[in-house]
Amino acid sequence: MAGVTERDVVVVGAGIAGVACARALTEAGVPVVVVDRGMRIGGRMASRRVDDRPVDLGASYFTVPDDDPAFAAVVEEWRAAGLAREWTSRFHALDDGRLEAKDGPVRWGAAGALRSLVEHLAGPLDVRRAAVSSVAVGDAGVVVDGEPARAVVLAMPDPQARRLLDPSLDDVAARLDREWEPVLALVATWPERTWDVDGVFVNGDPVLSFVADDGQRRGDGAPVLVAHSTPEFASRHLEDPDAAVPEMVATLRAALSLGEPASVQVKRWGLARPTGERDEPFLLDPRGVGVCGDGWGPKPRVATAWRSGHELGRALAERLGG
Repeated sequence: MAGVTERDVVVVGAGIAGVACARALTEAGVPVVVVDRGMRIGGRMASRRVDDRPVDLGASYFTVPDDDPAFAAVVEEWRAAGLAREWTSRFHALDDGRLEAKDGPVRWGAAGALRSLVEHLAGPLDVRRAAVSSVAVGDAGVVVDGEPARAVVLAMPDPQARRLLDPSLDDVAARLDREWEPVLALVATWPERTWDVDGVFVNGDPVLSFVADDGQRRGDGAPVLVAHSTPEFASRHLEDPDAAVPEMVATLRAALSLGEPASVQVKRWGLARPTGERDEPFLLDPRGVGVCGDGWGPKPRVATAWRSGHELGRALAERLGG
């Protein structure tokens, strides 16, 4: 890989897990290069500009676990910088057409969309746009696209990581056995707000699973909703997500008694979230190959992804000795 030396750790994937891992390595004095094939970093904390404002299309929000003071400190940095904001502790649940308010943990949003939080963490890092196609090990150690590296971290879902691993790492690939499910994210705008909910868990519906008020979570009051499909519905429309829009819009309108939206668009997430459970916080092979992300740890959420990357970075730095 051009510009990477055998003294560098290569982190593939610039979502929050990859950036957290790279930050931990950098703070320990380990040279790191972060590579991501996307136009912008952020991974599934992604956003898209709609009517000249960013809209969160991936993760809907994040929470701060009581047992994670390190992540809480990062959130405080975001808050102090004016990036993160407390959104709400009250969502609604929709069951058989009945809306009921439910109290829960404080959900956080970001005025500039959640992607801005990853970009803030990545500020001091060497992040490059590049696509990695192969990770292998040889007599000299880890090899990334034919070039030696000190170690490599794959900060991505298991199916994506498996595709990058050369047969020399079949034993690592065999440990990446967690399945992932798809989601379609629908963005719909209206001329004005006609609803009074921050977020809605849609229970028992074959089309929608969750609806977020993007204007409330960003704090500007824009009349924008983002609706996430069920995995089963998404699976039937992965080849042509635009074909799913009419049914998603009709379901959303019926759920919240809405008029026709002014605009709609849809984003496909083929690997939106992991299924099942996994207790390990990360994978670190003795040959210098690591894997991290929200597929590692008890619950797939933003805090899990950050912790997975952060802890892998610290463990790898300790092994490499700076």
